[in-house]
Amino acid sequence: MGCRKRAAKSELLRVTVGSETHGQPVVAPDPQGTAPGRGAHLHPTVECYDLAVRRKAFGRALRVSTGLSSAPVGEYLASPSNPRSTAPPP
Repeated sequence: MGCRKRAAKSELLRVTVGSETHGQPVVAPDPQGTAPGRGAHLHPTVECYDLAVRRKAFGRALRVSTGLSSAPVGEYLASPSNPRSTAPPP
């Protein structure tokens, strides 16, 4: 979705539309790929995430016309506890 490169589904992170504590729609990471509803896939890297944000790809891919916050995905990718994180250890 971000870099538009092809990869095996197992190498990608699935994201879906979820809701935050105030009920606003957000893009939520779905690492197990089991959440109901429409999903989109991107490489689990900060670079690919940044490209998706710049291109406003989340709204198009998830078919949501209202403004979506993608902050939960960015936080998930930046988290050191993320098993798919490609960031070097501190």
